[in-house]
Amino acid sequence: MLIDTHCHLDASEFDADRNEVIKTASQQGIQMMVIPAVHRDNFEIVTQLAQQNLCCAHALGIHPMYVERSTPEDIALLAETLKTQLNSEQAPVAIGEIGLDFFVPDYDKEKQTFYFVEQLKLAQQFDLPVILHVRRSIDDILKHLRKHPVKGGIAHAFNGSKQQAEQFIELGFKLGFGGALTYPRALKIRELAASLPLDSIVLETDAPDIPPEWLKKGERNSPAELKKIAEILASLRHINVSQVAEITTKNALEILPNMAKLFTRHNVLL
Repeated sequence: MLIDTHCHLDASEFDADRNEVIKTASQQGIQMMVIPAVHRDNFEIVTQLAQQNLCCAHALGIHPMYVERSTPEDIALLAETLKTQLNSEQAPVAIGEIGLDFFVPDYDKEKQTFYFVEQLKLAQQFDLPVILHVRRSIDDILKHLRKHPVKGGIAHAFNGSKQQAEQFIELGFKLGFGGALTYPRALKIRELAASLPLDSIVLETDAPDIPPEWLKKGERNSPAELKKIAEILASLRHINVSQVAEITTKNALEILPNMAKLFTRHNVLL
């Protein structure tokens, strides 16, 4: 039993066979999949996917790489959508995917920071965890989290130092590990995955992105790959894969309380 805490099932790469992708993942023991939004344009589709599939949950937010296509009115729309959906049976499990991305040179840091901070304020207002995009921006993100503390969340695709990992953990966050740890040359990530407390780790695919090592170049990543990712994490930690599945599932449900409610519903109806 596994949870993919980050997969973009709304992406166009899944348009031809999305239902089959979800079915295959479920058959591989992936019992829940979290679909984060990236822009106002996909708030509706991630919501619909969660409503149509009991094994799916959704988050709503504006990704840092989409801020150039956003306006301040989108923050108001996000707030209104959260307010409406939090009163429904299929409530968002987090605000996300939000954060900062300083990998791309000259991408507007000021604009990114504005949207990130405004969404942290919404997380405070609605008492929701956040799903964070942290590429090349961890220290800045930690600084803003201290200034605008939230109800924890997930640092997605974590690739920082052990000290930075410990700071996230102290702030109530879990760290997302996925396809990157499957590469033998990813020594830093593998060391972190092997040595950090297992109760601080959640699993993810970021499908269709961040493909694991065994997929050929250009081959689409999917949530079903999470099973093998879990096996590799187990081998790195020298424990049974059932322990990895049990503890990372518990971690995901703990950090995303609204998903825990959906998870219970899903299992009752299975």
